[in-house]
Amino acid sequence: MSIQFGPDYVRAIAPYQGGKPIAEVAREFGLDEAKIIKLASNENPLGMPQSAKQAMLAAVADIGRYPDSNGFELKQAISAKYGIPLDWITLGNGSNDILELAAHAFVQPAQAVVYSEYSFAVYALATQAVGGRAIVVAAKDHGHDLQAMAKAITAETRLVFIANPNNPTGTFLPAAEIEAFLRLVPQHVVVVLDEAYNEYLAPEFQYDSVAWVKQYPNLLVSRTMSKAYGLAGLRVGFGIAQPAITDLLNRIRQPFNVNSMAQAAAVAALTDSAFLQKSAQLNADGYRQLTQAFDAMDLEYVPSFGNFVLFRVGADDGAGARVNLALLKRGIIVRPVANYGLPQWIRVSIGLPEENEAFISALKQVLSGS
Repeated sequence: MSIQFGPDYVRAIAPYQGGKPIAEVAREFGLDEAKIIKLASNENPLGMPQSAKQAMLAAVADIGRYPDSNGFELKQAISAKYGIPLDWITLGNGSNDILELAAHAFVQPAQAVVYSEYSFAVYALATQAVGGRAIVVAAKDHGHDLQAMAKAITAETRLVFIANPNNPTGTFLPAAEIEAFLRLVPQHVVVVLDEAYNEYLAPEFQYDSVAWVKQYPNLLVSRTMSKAYGLAGLRVGFGIAQPAITDLLNRIRQPFNVNSMAQAAAVAALTDSAFLQKSAQLNADGYRQLTQAFDAMDLEYVPSFGNFVLFRVGADDGAGARVNLALLKRGIIVRPVANYGLPQWIRVSIGLPEENEAFISALKQVLSGS
């Protein structure tokens, strides 16, 4: 009889599955790595900004020493950008770290966490990891139904996750809907507003979530530098909240959770407005390129406000896996989303124009059976 370690709720967790690495696909299908195109993980196709690269390389000179555990310079840069005090900031090893810290800080076993169907997989993982009880609210048009989510909150609820824009569907909640929701949430419930893709929003959709943090002491805004800022491999995220929340998060976060090179690169990237603007424009152009192709192929897709598009490839539940495999064999890595309950759909990240075109060409071949 084998010994089982740990609580049942930990053993029940299905580990997070990221997008397939290029090297793995090359080994599996005997392909040339240089010719493989990865459009699976919502990474910035421009890579990291040169300003961040130079700052990171300069930080290498002191790599034999521990990083600043409090991340003073990075917090100063965030403080200056968003107009908030330093003690309103929590640094994370990516925004995933912030999401998980929130679950550990505010949720005890059997207490409830509310999140939407078709929302980021880490919400479920973070809830399971602390033995929380998930209340998954049915999606509305592939996105959050905030009215239903508000009704799902009970006395046992401690945390609500909201992604805006949402991953993997790309849906967007207007500012007025979010603020109306915040007014309904009891003070004992912490709301995590996950804005991993906020920088890709067109100007007419931008809103000031930091102003809400000033008004609502139970709001935690989570941001990442893995997407538009191009620092996915360095893992930098941060949370913005009033000190009553950040104090708890900083008590339980790992010391030195953001390394020296990541901190230096993030400081530089935060002030590189030219790179951010270039990334947003490239993304907008790529979105039009992909969706025009989907329209021409008569493929259903969900209008997206992020740097990816969710599209439907068939009517049967094996369609997503089948098309994904066929694309992999052609050196195109996309993201099947059956684990989100969307087995007929695939999510594709927006890449460079030539990468998008290669994907479109391969998809046409796969769907035509050629």
